[in-house]
Amino acid sequence: MENLISLVNKLQRACTALGDHGEGSTLPTLWDSLPAIAVVGGQSSGKSSVLESIVGKDFLPRGSGKLLPNSSGIVTRRPLVLQLHKIDEGREYAEFLHLPRKRLTDFAAVRKEIADETDRETGRSKQISSVPIHLSIYSPNVVNLTMIDLPGLTKVAVEGQPDSIVQDIENMVRSYIEKPNCIILAISPANQDLATSDAIKISREVDPKGKLLQLCPSGERTFGVLTKIDLMDKGTDAVDILEGKSYRLQFPWIGVVNRSQADINKSVDMIAARRREREYFTNSLDYKHLAHRMGSEHLGKMLSKHLETVIKSRIPGIQSLINKSIAELEAELSRLGKPIAADAGGKLYMIMEICRIFDQIYKEHLDGIRPGGDKIYNVFDNQLPAALKRLQFDKHLSMENVRKLITEADGYQPHLIAPEQGYRRLIESSVVTIRGPAEASVDAVHAVLKELVHKAVSETVELKQYPTLRVEVGNAACDSLDRMREESKKATLKLVDMECSYLTVDFFRKLPQDIEKGGNPTHSIFDRYNDSYLRRIGTNVLSYVNMVCGSLRNSIPKSIVYCQVREAKRTLLDHFFTELGRKEPKQLASLLDEDPAVMERRAALAKRLELYRSAQTEIDAVAWSK
Repeated sequence: MENLISLVNKLQRACTALGDHGEGSTLPTLWDSLPAIAVVGGQSSGKSSVLESIVGKDFLPRGSGKLLPNSSGIVTRRPLVLQLHKIDEGREYAEFLHLPRKRLTDFAAVRKEIADETDRETGRSKQISSVPIHLSIYSPNVVNLTMIDLPGLTKVAVEGQPDSIVQDIENMVRSYIEKPNCIILAISPANQDLATSDAIKISREVDPKGKLLQLCPSGERTFGVLTKIDLMDKGTDAVDILEGKSYRLQFPWIGVVNRSQADINKSVDMIAARRREREYFTNSLDYKHLAHRMGSEHLGKMLSKHLETVIKSRIPGIQSLINKSIAELEAELSRLGKPIAADAGGKLYMIMEICRIFDQIYKEHLDGIRPGGDKIYNVFDNQLPAALKRLQFDKHLSMENVRKLITEADGYQPHLIAPEQGYRRLIESSVVTIRGPAEASVDAVHAVLKELVHKAVSETVELKQYPTLRVEVGNAACDSLDRMREESKKATLKLVDMECSYLTVDFFRKLPQDIEKGGNPTHSIFDRYNDSYLRRIGTNVLSYVNMVCGSLRNSIPKSIVYCQVREAKRTLLDHFFTELGRKEPKQLASLLDEDPAVMERRAALAKRLELYRSAQTEIDAVAWSK
């Protein structure tokens, strides 16, 4: 069981070191799930004396000119996480988390360091801060215990303090004690009306079952401590309160007798003060029947035992929270990506790796692993055939157009056997129109390839970190595609031009020959241009053009794939890589211009993940009985 409080001590120290002290940030908080005892009380309620009695040492700053001549009003201006560690033997010492490996054996120096560390965080403006000071005390005279000393509740701001100080302190106290894992140690002076106690008032509000009813016990998280019992007016006593008759809590009230101001001024030994406290209750006619559960020693032991019980009950929930938080933190860190390398070589490698990931995603789109590549096939299977069909060669080879071109091809001398030049002109004028669909196919595939670049950029998570690199990679890829498009146009249009440049003679040799060799020799030479003859020429040319069209329908996609798609898969970022190798370190750094907010978030997440993994290890290492 003793290991349980030590476990929470380690976790709380880790939380404080890594910035998790329930500050209400957007990061997961382990602090809020750790059981702790928050000490609450109004100013001058004896809160500091109770803590010192439990510890057995003078170590807390005091105001009103007592131990700090220049201080007044609120002395505790930051939460103090006080962890007590019982040791078997040896000299008592203290350690601050902000002063690692420095042991303080002079507790006057501890008191001064608390005041100085408070001023470092808040300045000397008497403002308050929610960032806790973490103090561990090792002594044979303590029990294993963790307590959080909070600023004393007050009703009036003193000189030098903002008017909001009263509400600010109350808000800070509430932020601790309203958590269901917080055990409230409510300190109230016996020489004041309990109905006006600041500690009781705020405890009743935040402890759901802590209504302090007179008829039945309640206040499931609240422990009541009555101080200054020895200072009550003669003829009065606190028996009804201590017996739970006036204000009943689930746990019995505990009375303590603090050192007097004279004892403090004389630096009366705390161990001697404990002995005198025991004697007071044992010898008092009013309280001797309650003496067995009175005093600061009993308070410390009782709190330690209760804290162990609460921790044991909370361990499974803490483990579940830690495991869930680790998974969430790892997922978000993965989404945010790796931190930027410090050296130029690391930056260059990081950029190349990101580009490789982008390039792989782009290839997956083209290969069908990711959607989008099928649009290229649609260009070849639907758009190109539809464009070729829209050329309407039959209209181009109408009777009137054939007559016109055949006649023009004869020049001044009509052809004698067959109008070869006319044939050539008809074929060339028809085939050359295929350049339009061929060029449109190149452009259509180019548009698809560019669209896939934008998709791949948006799907490359690593590029989202670096806006400048994202733009540069996208632009470089599109520039490469532009160059590939120009090469593809040249190659594809050459295929069409080749068909215009050389006609397949065998096609015409295989055509059925007219027995009149082109006409009736008994007629005039100009009778060759009769409708039947011209129709036959048009039909022959159309057959040839359709054959060429069918051939180009297959070869144009091959040219486009070879010049654009294949090259995009092979060399999309080659030019960018070449330019990248020439960049100076500053230019490389400018490409990795991550949003500072993202960098801060990643650093905070990494620290918090370190905390949770450490906590996971600590909990797994602790064995406890069920």
